[in-house]
Amino acid sequence: MPRSPEAASRDRFLEKLAELEKRYVELEGKLSDPKIISNSALYTELVKEHGSLTHIIEPYRRLQEIEKGLSGAREILDAGDKDMQELAEAEIEELAPAAEKVFDELLKIFATTDKEASKNVIMEIRAGTGGEEAALFAADLFNMYRHYAEGRGWKVEVMDSAPTDMGGFREIIAGISGRDVHRRLRYESGGHRVQRVPETESQGRIHTSACTVAVLPEAEEVDVALDMAEVRMDFYRSSGPGGQKVNKTSSAVRLTHEPTGIVVAIQDEKSQHKNRAKALRILRSRLYDHYRAEMDRERQTMRTGQIGSGDRSQRIRTYNFPQSRVTDHRIKLTLYSLDRIILGELDELIDALIEYDSREKVKAVLDGQLTG
Repeated sequence: MPRSPEAASRDRFLEKLAELEKRYVELEGKLSDPKIISNSALYTELVKEHGSLTHIIEPYRRLQEIEKGLSGAREILDAGDKDMQELAEAEIEELAPAAEKVFDELLKIFATTDKEASKNVIMEIRAGTGGEEAALFAADLFNMYRHYAEGRGWKVEVMDSAPTDMGGFREIIAGISGRDVHRRLRYESGGHRVQRVPETESQGRIHTSACTVAVLPEAEEVDVALDMAEVRMDFYRSSGPGGQKVNKTSSAVRLTHEPTGIVVAIQDEKSQHKNRAKALRILRSRLYDHYRAEMDRERQTMRTGQIGSGDRSQRIRTYNFPQSRVTDHRIKLTLYSLDRIILGELDELIDALIEYDSREKVKAVLDGQLTG
């Protein structure tokens, strides 16, 4: 008799968990290897991987123990031992729902595990269509995220910016560090649209402008093998509006990763050394994002339409000031609290995105579309 689709999905999931347990045991062996211990970067990375697996291996082993008890009780029933039958039936009645509860817990943990949740991020906000109004909106978005970050005790570091005379930004790049930064900000990547009467509009007409936001998990050296022989470095003088940030020395840095064509230009600091260090951080993170996107395309494990993919061409949200309305188009959520959201009160919006993504990923695991 062929297995039902549900049973087949369950079997595939349990096979995946068995693979993860095998990797977990392998990591335990590596972490006691003196050669690996002496390599601090590799050791740190393996410790992180081991820690990230612990929260799923522990309930998996608990499920194995429960399944072992169930198997023993069923064997007693099959043996026809009347003296032990009542005891075996009571044990099955207790253990069967316990097994289902732990299985459901494992399914949710597996589906929602974000290997990059603990990473810091580099956020890039760029003005799009809308001229000066788009630049002012970019400043509003940056301040929104800055207030949100500060409210959660995160650190915000401006890495580079291109300000305008009216106080907006053509572009601003910031590093944000703290607990669960990527987990909570990863859904912000994409196109953000604003509808409001611009400060530059004298007749009170509503205009629509746009910005793009990119949220990149900040890559560490161990995440990306960056061959400096493949990076072209150019140095030039800084420039800015109204003579600001103009430097008589060539302190601005432009890095070009020749294999991918990724370019990073930084001129925020007066020190060439500091600009170079910031540029390398951004380049490493863009490369990490580039290779990760390639891998996702090759594996094709992500459900079509799943949020959090980081597609910057996708319009994700509209901020309508006249109606005090914010609409997230991915999950069709509308909130009439723009005044609070633009000041950084983003938890209601972000929590809804996390919950939606969690449900979609659980479905994907059961459909065999998400394999971890």
